[in-house]
Amino acid sequence: MARRIIDLSVPLEAGIASDPPGHEPKITYLPHKDTAEQITGFFPGLKEEDLPGREGWAIELLQITTHNGTHLDAPYHHHSTMDGGKRAITIDEVPLDWCFQPGVKLDFRHFADGQIVTADDVKRELDRIEHTLQPLEIVVVNTAAGTAYGQPDYTHRGCGMGREATLYLLEQGVRVTGTDGWSWDAPFSHTRNRFAESKDASIIWEGHRASMEIGYCHIEKLTNLEQLPATGFQISCFPFKIRAASAGFVRAVAIIED
Repeated sequence: MARRIIDLSVPLEAGIASDPPGHEPKITYLPHKDTAEQITGFFPGLKEEDLPGREGWAIELLQITTHNGTHLDAPYHHHSTMDGGKRAITIDEVPLDWCFQPGVKLDFRHFADGQIVTADDVKRELDRIEHTLQPLEIVVVNTAAGTAYGQPDYTHRGCGMGREATLYLLEQGVRVTGTDGWSWDAPFSHTRNRFAESKDASIIWEGHRASMEIGYCHIEKLTNLEQLPATGFQISCFPFKIRAASAGFVRAVAIIED
């Protein structure tokens, strides 16, 4: 049996529209020619000319948040409580068995940017792909944002998963979800317009805040979801273990056994 692995993670990259202004990562690259003295400093008497090609090591300095790049949000990111008032777990407390499970893809690329996905929308898509959700399956949502990553309008693209749709997934036993958008919720630019009209604060981050009722994690900034079938694959999304953090970087991949 042949195995295919599809990379679902974007590279951590500076200088592109991956996050809202002020939240982008910064990367300083130190090439071999600039770091020879970092090695010679460890060994008294060692000179630069003693090193092959007078080269040190290549390293990078990062100025980032835990929400740059493809990452897994812990319930703690969404609110201080989960499961109806319990303390929300941080990324180092997320059960690892949540992070390696069969995957299900919902295709909402045809939905308008900023559209709020409802529970009925999810049910219709599950009917279309002829799938009944099982506990702990990882549900990923393919939106119009996927192919816009790095473009100026990326953070404004894609539909958002509403509270009702999110709770429907969680009530079926799903505990990890994912999106190729910047956020599981609708882009803030669209929510801002809705809030200006309604003044209803409950619409802000409504998909995230569903975790207050049933705790869950979601992956943001996925890529290559177009390459996935609706079902028949595994997802691996183990998060980097950062003590008491709200998120952790992941190298999310889909594994398909042909």
